[in-house]
Amino acid sequence: MQNNQNNLTNLLDKYIFYLKYEKNVSPKTIEWYTLWLNRLIDFLGDIDISDLNRMQVLNFRMALHQQGLHIKTINYHIVAIRAFLKFLLKNDIDCLSPDKLELAKVPPREVNYLWEEEVEKILQAPITYPANNPLKQARDEAILNMLYGTGLRVSELISLKITDIKIESNQFTVIGKWSKMRAVFTTKQAREKLEHYLNMRTDNSPYIFVNLSVNGIGDHLSRNSIEEVVRTYAKLAWINKKVTPHTLRHSFATSLIKKWADIRAVQTLLWHASITTTQIYTHIDDKHLRQVHDLLES
Repeated sequence: MQNNQNNLTNLLDKYIFYLKYEKNVSPKTIEWYTLWLNRLIDFLGDIDISDLNRMQVLNFRMALHQQGLHIKTINYHIVAIRAFLKFLLKNDIDCLSPDKLELAKVPPREVNYLWEEEVEKILQAPITYPANNPLKQARDEAILNMLYGTGLRVSELISLKITDIKIESNQFTVIGKWSKMRAVFTTKQAREKLEHYLNMRTDNSPYIFVNLSVNGIGDHLSRNSIEEVVRTYAKLAWINKKVTPHTLRHSFATSLIKKWADIRAVQTLLWHASITTTQIYTHIDDKHLRQVHDLLES
């Protein structure tokens, strides 16, 4: 194979360096972009970038489809390729125009959320069905209330440190998506549950939500652990739908929209890059209003 500086592998190395040290994107984003772009190289071989054309990308897309990947996942690959090509053009390297690569249309996203009565049931579940370990009960109650009362993502929740939060304040900051700081607001109930839990803590871990098992005590909880907490109390509360931490985030946003919150404000609270992502909750509100209107028929 020729040692060509414009081979895909060489250019990808430069692109990843750029993302890491100039754009300062999150490690997770770098991990995914590396995976998706390496799949392209595995499919095409380490060709010169000048040889890359639209039909080759189409063949790559077809191969991903034949592997059973979801349209949305295939789109992620195309987004990564377009971003890579934009980087190359910005650095005066002739290549395929990213504008020639279109994203497939995906069905409207179905948002899974809880009605307010269901939210109340799941928030009360740790009290209704207390755990044998009072500290675990207090921790789990704080987790549920913080997820719903703030709209935090799981990644943001598990990274929270005690020094990040002042209980007397209803606002704190987190390092969110795209490694950017964002403001987060809490409900009074969430703060009270969090304070109760922290007052029970006797360990020296800097993290707020920690593993309580003997082997892992003091380590921050994993994403899987948070998901298990939510799943467990949803079942105990007899909620017959799939409930994840993101369901509570959706429920947080839906409740605000139903209370006539400004869509732009909700976008800011959720830290959505695009207003179109937030607008899905307005469709939920339309459904709610139709159901209210249907009361006229009863």
